Amino acid sequence: MSVPPTPRRKPKAQVTTIGDRPLKPSTLMMGHGYDPTLSEGSLKPPIFLTSTFAFPSAAEGKRFFEGITGKRPGGAEGLVYSRFNGPNQEILEDRLAVWDGAEDALVFSSGMSAIATLLLAFCNQGDVIVHSGPLYAATEGFIAKTLSRFGIGYVDFPAGAAQGEIEAALQKGRQLAEDQGSRVAMVYLESPANPTNALVDVEAVNAARNAVLGADVPIAIDNTFLGPLWQQPLRQGADVVVYSLTKYAGGHSDLVAGGLSGAKRWMDPVRMLRNTMGTILDPNTSWMLLRSLETVELRMTRSGENAAKVCAFLRQHPKVEGLGYLGMIDDPAQADIFRRHCSGAGSTFSVFIKGGEAECFRFLDALKIAKLAVSLGGTETLASHPASMTHLSVPDERKAQLGITDNLVRISVGIEDADDLIADFEQALAAV
Repeated sequence: MSVPPTPRRKPKAQVTTIGDRPLKPSTLMMGHGYDPTLSEGSLKPPIFLTSTFAFPSAAEGKRFFEGITGKRPGGAEGLVYSRFNGPNQEILEDRLAVWDGAEDALVFSSGMSAIATLLLAFCNQGDVIVHSGPLYAATEGFIAKTLSRFGIGYVDFPAGAAQGEIEAALQKGRQLAEDQGSRVAMVYLESPANPTNALVDVEAVNAARNAVLGADVPIAIDNTFLGPLWQQPLRQGADVVVYSLTKYAGGHSDLVAGGLSGAKRWMDPVRMLRNTMGTILDPNTSWMLLRSLETVELRMTRSGENAAKVCAFLRQHPKVEGLGYLGMIDDPAQADIFRRHCSGAGSTFSVFIKGGEAECFRFLDALKIAKLAVSLGGTETLASHPASMTHLSVPDERKAQLGITDNLVRISVGIEDADDLIADFEQALAAV
């Protein structure tokens, strides 16, 4: 009787080129990181529903644990326990890294578990985080309310800040840290910002970081709104890219997951803490994301084309006061950042309806195709009211400072027919 192959997933050779031609991410999503011969010839990776893995020998078991625990550099060389690693998670991490051109990637049980594990891995008591604003409300709350309980401070600057203003914020953060006998642990960005779509100049942040703090302080950026297709922030000087994989990467509104990508020097401390905390993504959701990544370029391209058509209609509507859409930027500084950083305008934007909360609610309640729900980046069109929903916990003064007004509706356009969506928005605006 033949012995079935060990459920390892590392191919002997990763095919990433044809001759001198590098393969595109959309091609690599079909098989990168997986060898069918290691799983009984299955074309697609099986779902490895196991809590633990059998070691080939006691000596190899010892060696695997040396890598997992950090006693030996280089990380895990084999599968150990599903809190640490697993075939589905590792294949997914390989493919996520492809999109960002990253050395390494990690996946998590949610976007917030990725963010929380990242921040906890780099911050010690008394440290300071310098971040852009606005951030996703839960991220901002975790920094301001949870980490502050452990003596971790923060300084923020507006998303559209120029290099001089960014340097001033970094100097303020450094001074605050020095007063506490500590350091700035991280520069944390979100671009485009949720829900205003304000862009951060990552190149300016990188230059300011190098000038004020030095390159050993990592720059992390939440790339959920444009990633992984329309923006690759590692090219502009970011060190860690953060995702809610729930959104465009998952893209079907049927899973919750998070991810990080970057150089191993930044991923290794986070991996060690993830091993301890158990915030790794489960095998089934990892498998679902592998399925989704095969079509992410197609879905994002279609939704981006739809958003352009919808915004062209909304921009000229008499009941619309303005748009926060990256394809129609009026501010020269923001337009310059978009030109240097982005390859597409995305499909999530804010629309400012004339009036306030009551008018927005009438619009939202009248929608027939678009669904009234939070989240974004799915195949279906979603609409929500951030001031009273996703950002309800943000103090009113802070919301006003960040431009999260009562007349702002956030829309994430899906892959439906664009003309049908325009008809839906037109009849919903008639109810205002």
